[in-house]
Amino acid sequence: MSVPMAPRKPLKPLDQALAELLAQATPLAGSDSVATFDADGRVLAQGAVSPLQVPPQDSSAMDGYALCCADVVQVGAVLPVLQRIPAGSVGTALQPGTVARIFTGASIPPGADTVLMQEDCTALDDGSVRINALPQLHQWIRRAGEDIALGAEVLRAGTRLTPAELGLAASIGLAQLAVAHRPRVALFSTGDELVMPGEVAPQDMPPGHIYNSNRFFLRALLLRLGCEVTDLGIVPDRRDATIEALRSASSGHDLILTSAGVSVGEEDHVKPAVEALGRLDLWQIGMKPGKPFAYGRIGSAHFMGLPGNPVASLMTFLLLVRPFVLRLQGVDNVTPATTAMRADFACAKADARREFLRVRRNATGGLDLFRNQSSGVLTSTAWGDGVVDHPAGQTIAPGDTVRFMSFAELLS
Repeated sequence: MSVPMAPRKPLKPLDQALAELLAQATPLAGSDSVATFDADGRVLAQGAVSPLQVPPQDSSAMDGYALCCADVVQVGAVLPVLQRIPAGSVGTALQPGTVARIFTGASIPPGADTVLMQEDCTALDDGSVRINALPQLHQWIRRAGEDIALGAEVLRAGTRLTPAELGLAASIGLAQLAVAHRPRVALFSTGDELVMPGEVAPQDMPPGHIYNSNRFFLRALLLRLGCEVTDLGIVPDRRDATIEALRSASSGHDLILTSAGVSVGEEDHVKPAVEALGRLDLWQIGMKPGKPFAYGRIGSAHFMGLPGNPVASLMTFLLLVRPFVLRLQGVDNVTPATTAMRADFACAKADARREFLRVRRNATGGLDLFRNQSSGVLTSTAWGDGVVDHPAGQTIAPGDTVRFMSFAELLS
């Protein structure tokens, strides 16, 4: 007599899985003090408050002449130039009926209320200047504090620093910044079929073996996110070896990240190994590619297991691991932006799962679809510049509006 099979659990929606993950991602305690020069990509642990106003004084936005607007009533007026004020110098009070030669960034002298750019003036041989355009009151003057007010919080805690933010921090005199600790991540792959490039020449590759591509892009992505990565290499497809690798990785790391071995086949040892050491929530995610995904805990370390197929591994990293790692560093907004764009392709067969289709922007402002959307075709991610976030159960016709997610943002 046959035994009825237990009904399959429904696939967990991606948004629900991400929400549950982020609920576990408590920001790491403590902070590091780093030089502003070296803080690119780090996440601020404390808000940056300005100890001064920027600009510190009224200053010139142009090379030209500082004057009192009321002294110029008509075009052609000639006024003596009694002082020269380069940036970094402080002029004297402007005498009535005179002007000061001034340069970009220099402080406006007392008595001046306007700057006339040099293109609207003619310097005369006797040391005076002819005014060739009527000035407007306060033109070409940067007001003190118009950029940054004294005491203003210019950068919030949780900001992931870019070159623009580093320049902003420097503009208020901050040579050091308090930033979140780097997440410590242990990375390894499983699979007896995996070979590292350089170990075996392509022509000598044994049948059934493949090069380990996942290890390369996962490590690079973790480093881009500011992590300290311990690369544990390739773990053999044995239960005892997997348990030992996980036990070792759980010490001194905030996150253990693996690829492959998280399904339920006889050679998939990661799931029982994690359960032997800690707890595992094995999520079958309703996304394509990337259904096999696991999250759990081993001691104080988080565990994430990614699929073995390279595109599935990449997409689960970008959509689940990346926001988790950013949240560990205190970043609040970890949701990637989407842009409405025109599909210049058809997708006539609706899928039961939410799909992420590799696409590339074309010269007419639309999106072209890569010909092969298999989860093993890594070429699609190098060819494409993003993905279409395609809801389950829907088709796409040429001209439809779709949601585009850029690799430029997802890979940053």
